[in-house]
Amino acid sequence: MASDLPREGRGNVPRSLHIICFGNELHGDDGFGPAVHARLAAGPLPAGVRLMRADLAGLGAINCFEGCDEAILVDAVAGFGPPGSLHELDAADFADAAARDEAPAGFHGAGVGGLLKLLPAALDPLPVIRLVGAEAGPLTAFSPGLSPPVAQAVDAAAARIRTLCS
Repeated sequence: MASDLPREGRGNVPRSLHIICFGNELHGDDGFGPAVHARLAAGPLPAGVRLMRADLAGLGAINCFEGCDEAILVDAVAGFGPPGSLHELDAADFADAAARDEAPAGFHGAGVGGLLKLLPAALDPLPVIRLVGAEAGPLTAFSPGLSPPVAQAVDAAAARIRTLCS
């Protein structure tokens, strides 16, 4: 990890934080990440914070993690609560469960879990990573628009991320 020291314990080293929003807005609640991205992009973010959108969580998204010592991932999640519930998860715990669930699809179907499992081989040092996600309802391909519970979670997620950035 980049640093286990709290921000104030690093001296004058500027903070480098990437907010990386994953998802596909053409697949219902999978569009949670892009919706949060749009909300965050509508206002200023603190110095040292970079907002990024990575529609797919494949190998092409590895570069989103380069050059930061912290990363906040934003994505739809499954198996943590009722649709629309907001969750802040430890990336290591999430990666194990998500990669296991994604495995039957092969790497072509790999999502954030598979990407998180690959990062240690691709990056040194690895940034501190946390995930902010909303529980998705059933996903339907080529069905744009968030379900009402997930749409209601967008503002709360953006507010939580802004707090994490400060």
